[in-house]
Amino acid sequence: MNKIRLTPLVGLLAALLVSACAPNNGEVPAFYKSMARLDASVDQAIAAQMISQYRVNNGLQPLTVDPALGAIALSQARAMAAAGSVRTSLGKEQKLSARMASIGEPETHAVENVSGGYRTLAEAFSGWRESPKHNKVMLDPAATRLGLATAYSARAKHKVFWSLVMAGQKP
Repeated sequence: MNKIRLTPLVGLLAALLVSACAPNNGEVPAFYKSMARLDASVDQAIAAQMISQYRVNNGLQPLTVDPALGAIALSQARAMAAAGSVRTSLGKEQKLSARMASIGEPETHAVENVSGGYRTLAEAFSGWRESPKHNKVMLDPAATRLGLATAYSARAKHKVFWSLVMAGQKP
């Protein structure tokens, strides 16, 4: 009785199947793109999708992207990058309440995550999820909208600074 060796054939088929699943254009998914460059900007729609799915998995409503929240998140990220420190977020003009008032929403419920050092959206999301304080922000039950931004500083220790602003009706 002849035995047919299938091992090389099985390996070849497995390799073909795996390669068929990979993107043809070689483009890195948005949540893995490095934000460690001056021209980088986080994909708001992908961020909203990622955070919303996490919220839905935890029994909360999804979020929509809000350009005004994105603008105040960007001002925060740029201020931190310019100073090279997350501590800048504590300054009077960078307080979330002041930035919410600047977009005409002084009475709106809002929460924020600020951080430095994460290079990709996936890293930031994972880090926030693992931090009780940051996770609480992502799972804020009153939030319905978000804005997310990054800013880069080549001279700063953390290089990439993040601001996630979420807002909704007061509970």
